[in-house]
Amino acid sequence: MTMRVLAHLPLGLIRAIGSLTGLAFYTVSARRRGVVMANVSACFPQLGNAAHRRLAKAHFVLLGQSLWDRAWLWHAPDHVVKQRMTFRGQFEVFDDPSPLIVLAPHVIGLDAGGLAMTLVKRIPMAFVFVPLRNRFVEDWVMRGRNRSGLVRSVPRNDGAQPLLQLLKQGMRLHYSPDMDFGMQGAEWVDFFGVSAATTHSLPRLAKLSKARVCTLVTRLTPSGYEVDIGPVWPSYPSGNLAADTLTMNQAIEAQVMMSIEQYYWVHKRFKTRPAGEPPFYPP
Repeated sequence: MTMRVLAHLPLGLIRAIGSLTGLAFYTVSARRRGVVMANVSACFPQLGNAAHRRLAKAHFVLLGQSLWDRAWLWHAPDHVVKQRMTFRGQFEVFDDPSPLIVLAPHVIGLDAGGLAMTLVKRIPMAFVFVPLRNRFVEDWVMRGRNRSGLVRSVPRNDGAQPLLQLLKQGMRLHYSPDMDFGMQGAEWVDFFGVSAATTHSLPRLAKLSKARVCTLVTRLTPSGYEVDIGPVWPSYPSGNLAADTLTMNQAIEAQVMMSIEQYYWVHKRFKTRPAGEPPFYPP
């Protein structure tokens, strides 16, 4: 009910509430603050401690704003959502009917981008999701993400077969594999110079489905969100899983560098460690 009420407030007021929420979370959540600080310190050692703290605080502010933005993303009238979305990049990749996987890194605008593509651009898309423990929250999230009626949500544990079938049927796959799921089906690949357990599912899916791959990155802006579509990757996959997985991480790095504070640094991206290495995050 709170989200439905907030959906009708001016965007500036919603963002102000989000900023306060993010700052409060930064202040009281020592554990998550420690995760963000560990991530940015390892990935950007050249910045120094003061810059790491500023980056962490900015990230929490944006995280809070993206949380309350779901009020209007999922509950405001369609025309409000459309007014707050802008688009750039190579949307002609969608004109080709052949299979297409859009790599959508875990940035804070991830949900907004998926909604923009399905509700505003009316492009049917499939998503992979990790089921939540709270079924009430999961139902709310799923209803919000699929307000367009053009979304197919596939549980991660269902494996590759449903995704291959959906790609064959002409749906585009909105894919976010940049999380630490352990070493099963993964490679040790650097991410910003840090060895990371990285799933090689993207090149495997691209090979099996003969799909093209491009990036889709959604950034929070003062007026809403901007969706940026990159070009199709040439000669991908190459057939070398390690090299193709590294190419994926490097593509994500390039996008992160355009707005570092908007990457999802609260995720324990380096939770799995090579044998003999100490835990990456504080207890």
